[in-house]
Amino acid sequence: MIEAESSHVIDIWNLFKEYIDKKQIEMVAEKYVDACADMGVSDETFRDSMGSCDHLDAAISYYLDLDEDGFDDSEDEEW
Repeated sequence: MIEAESSHVIDIWNLFKEYIDKKQIEMVAEKYVDACADMGVSDETFRDSMGSCDHLDAAISYYLDLDEDGFDDSEDEEW
């Protein structure tokens, strides 16, 4: 398990994103977020990482199941 900070998630993404084919960047961002999660990056760290890149934000939102306004819909599912 990695003790990652939001700056680590952002810095690593920024290091590689310029080399990613623009047609594949959304899929690669999702795979990157999945890999970070598999290594123990917390949901809180992902939330703190948002705001640096639209593609990374979309992948994090998808992973965290956030709707467009940034709120977690999973809490309302029981209603």
